[in-house]
Amino acid sequence: MTCSARRIDVHQHLLPPFYRDALAKAGITGAGGRALPDWSPEAALELMDLLGTATAVVSVSTPGAGFLPDPAEAAGLARRLNDFAALLPAEHPGRFGWFATLPMPHTAASTAEAERALDELGADGVTLLANHQGAYLGADGQDTLWRTLNDRSAVVFVHPADLPGTPAVDGVPSFAADFLLDTTRAAYLLVRGGVVRRHPDIRFVLSHAGGFLPYASHRLAVTLAADTGRSPLDILDDFRTFYFDTALSASPAALPTLLAFARPGRVLFGSDWPFAPAPAAQYFATGLDTGVTPPVLTAVNHANAEALFPRLGATPAPAPRTGLRRAARQAAASLLFKLVQPGTD
Repeated sequence: MTCSARRIDVHQHLLPPFYRDALAKAGITGAGGRALPDWSPEAALELMDLLGTATAVVSVSTPGAGFLPDPAEAAGLARRLNDFAALLPAEHPGRFGWFATLPMPHTAASTAEAERALDELGADGVTLLANHQGAYLGADGQDTLWRTLNDRSAVVFVHPADLPGTPAVDGVPSFAADFLLDTTRAAYLLVRGGVVRRHPDIRFVLSHAGGFLPYASHRLAVTLAADTGRSPLDILDDFRTFYFDTALSASPAALPTLLAFARPGRVLFGSDWPFAPAPAAQYFATGLDTGVTPPVLTAVNHANAEALFPRLGATPAPAPRTGLRRAARQAAASLLFKLVQPGTD
């Protein structure tokens, strides 16, 4: 491993047993076309040590709490998830932060839970799915939530969900392609609806390098300009207000595009564990380690996140543990990455 120690991972998930039980009761056994993975704090720490991650900011992945149709039940599940997540930093000092779960699409309940989680529990931000049961971010009726988040200069971690109204395609799991489109749609609608301009103190973090946004940003800007009469340059400027994580995206194809598009200081390390298994997380972490200059690596690994989350920089986490087994697994991941690069023999 190079200078990757002390990573801050802003895209790592948690699945407490009671949440898995609630999903099973609703007939939900997977997310994004993949079976629900095992999770425990101990397993998370082992993965973090393997990747050189000092601190992980954990979140609940799709379907969040909004799969429960009753607003009171969804709000109750969100509260329970947030109470659970709030204990992790105390039980493992320096190793965990957390994004609060909100019971969207129930906006009033979500606003109340955002206030509680940010003001009383000390959440580092909130998680919002790109769409909640078909209701996308930026839709009508969400202004109270945006004002609440803007007043607190909140970090909003935007995670994809299954595309609404789209039947599954055999052989193409949602996480492979649809998730990228879902994130891109949400970013487009947040800009089109003026949310990022009306609420400039919200810091939005887009998962998986923003989906297709960096790659297609100019095409999207021209489309939006024709639709709204705004300048394409102004729209591009709005797109560049987003932060982006590197989960499953630090490849020789995607990483240069992301770094060319994103504003300085707005690219953050992400692993997507445990939905991305350890070998996949290692593969893309190695891509980051070998694909950028040392100053950029330092920025993406932790400096940018420390600026976004001053609490994490003020109380440095313990250095990740190392060992011969971890070193061997890291070396194997590095070799695999090199073997699959274009132009290698």
